[in-house]
Amino acid sequence: MVRPTPFMAALFFLSVPLSAVLLVGFNSSYAWTFVYPAFLLCLFAADFSMTVPAGSLGVDLDLPPRLPLGDDLPASLTLTSKRRGEARFDAKLEFEGELADTGAPAVAGLMGGGVLSLRLPLRPGRRGRLTVKNLWLEWFGPLNLCRRVRVLPQGRALDCVQNIRGLHESALTFFTREADLGLKSQPFRGEGTEFDSLVEYRQGMDNRYIDWKRSARYHKLLAKDFRQERNNQIILSFDTGRLMREQALGLPKLDHYVRAALQMGWVGLLSGDLVGAADFSLSLNSFLKPGLGRAFFSRLQSFTAGLLYHASETNFIAGLTELQGRLARRSLVVVFTEFLDQMSAEFMLEGLALLVRRHVVLFVGTPDPLVDALRDQAPRDLRAMAESVIADSFARDRAVVLERLARLGVQTVDVPPRGLSAAILNRYLSIKQRGLL
Repeated sequence: MVRPTPFMAALFFLSVPLSAVLLVGFNSSYAWTFVYPAFLLCLFAADFSMTVPAGSLGVDLDLPPRLPLGDDLPASLTLTSKRRGEARFDAKLEFEGELADTGAPAVAGLMGGGVLSLRLPLRPGRRGRLTVKNLWLEWFGPLNLCRRVRVLPQGRALDCVQNIRGLHESALTFFTREADLGLKSQPFRGEGTEFDSLVEYRQGMDNRYIDWKRSARYHKLLAKDFRQERNNQIILSFDTGRLMREQALGLPKLDHYVRAALQMGWVGLLSGDLVGAADFSLSLNSFLKPGLGRAFFSRLQSFTAGLLYHASETNFIAGLTELQGRLARRSLVVVFTEFLDQMSAEFMLEGLALLVRRHVVLFVGTPDPLVDALRDQAPRDLRAMAESVIADSFARDRAVVLERLARLGVQTVDVPPRGLSAAILNRYLSIKQRGLL
């Protein structure tokens, strides 16, 4: 596609006043009025002939597989031309989807020697899936009169995932066993339910672990020694309903839950457990079958990148009932969700009660910082007093719901967003050590 530049258009429009001056001021013939436009057209044709042909232009676009939020991970664009010389190129990526407004700005570069390398910054504003629809290229002739435009369809999707920088390092602290003189091997004995060996009974051991039959055979007390079971099944289930879009510390609550869930998933995979994921709103939207090993973490990360923000209310009974039907064995089901008051939590309690009959359920929530701020504010006037009273009623309702969850047998974690990761990991390790699975 060939187009004139704005500079060419400005020069061409100057022919109108020049023609008027020639006709009125100098009484020239009509033929002289076409000299200037014809000269410009000749210059345009010459500039077009010196422009890099589209057929000789090689384009290589290298996109990163994932875009961590907050990191500058640009796309690499390499342009090659058989015709040597200098030419100015402008490049821009066109996006589609919900994240289309967070795309990359246009970049410019000067080709020298037939090769040009450009870096297109990609800066998504939030988590999701970014689809690169087209690559727009625009380059100009040496006279800046002619410009060529080329549109290259891409149709490639990029996952904008939570930034997990530092996640691996912090997770490794849960596996480090340091001795006074360095590292030592730790078989994790006595922390699980899988039988390991028989040991001689020592004072302080649990009497329930004494093997009376073998003790009678060998005429001394023998106790069973256990080790951590390594193939437990963990399901990270996300509520993607309306309440999960609320902002907390500048991010939706769902994004805080995703980061904490990824850290827990990484620790679980390193521990030898099977980790899966699911999300639900009106019903069960998607389900990731549990997998094993470090290589599975990339699939878990891609799954969380595709979680959408829904504007509808969450149907806990439909979503959790369908999730229970997908689970063939006893699992640790971590439910990342939110509620407002006791009335809105009734269906959530009913749905969790169905799960807790067969599985170990861990409820993960985070209190609204605005409610805490309003409740603790000084009563300056009647409005502030009313806000404080209403916020206190919401806090009491939340405490009642958490108490009802505990009575149902549901493990609960309800901490501010900054402490979610550590609180969930501590509760996960506690569940494993207590042998609840």
